[in-house]
Amino acid sequence: MAAEVIEFRPKRIRVVAWASAVFLVAVFTVVGLLLGDTPTGVIFRTSDQVAMVCLGVLLACGMLLLTRPRVRADAEGVEVRNVVTVHRFTWQQVLHVSFPDGASWARLELPDDEYVSIMAVQAVDRDHAVAAVRALRDLHRSATT
Repeated sequence: MAAEVIEFRPKRIRVVAWASAVFLVAVFTVVGLLLGDTPTGVIFRTSDQVAMVCLGVLLACGMLLLTRPRVRADAEGVEVRNVVTVHRFTWQQVLHVSFPDGASWARLELPDDEYVSIMAVQAVDRDHAVAAVRALRDLHRSATT
């Protein structure tokens, strides 16, 4: 029998990040195209216009980093991928999965008062976040009992 693997990603931030990235590229492209003809007396060259578009693309890529968070868990453990870091824990290393009041995202409680935020499970996703925390808690419970 294959081990059950669950995976959750944030929903709302992904939509916002993609829309923002498209907006940034569009705005910087328009600004770059309009740079060539200004009444200020400043001379903008083609390289300045290309640099402006490239700046928009770089900012959009930075915005798209917010789409990276993911949590993947199975009977053995849990892998948490946040914006730039990836952590893998066995269920024996995890004390419990929590979602503190007022917190933006869930977290794994670890020994010695340490924790790792699970940015893939965000409060703004409401029911999706509840389902993710319940699924993670169920896997944790079945692995540690």
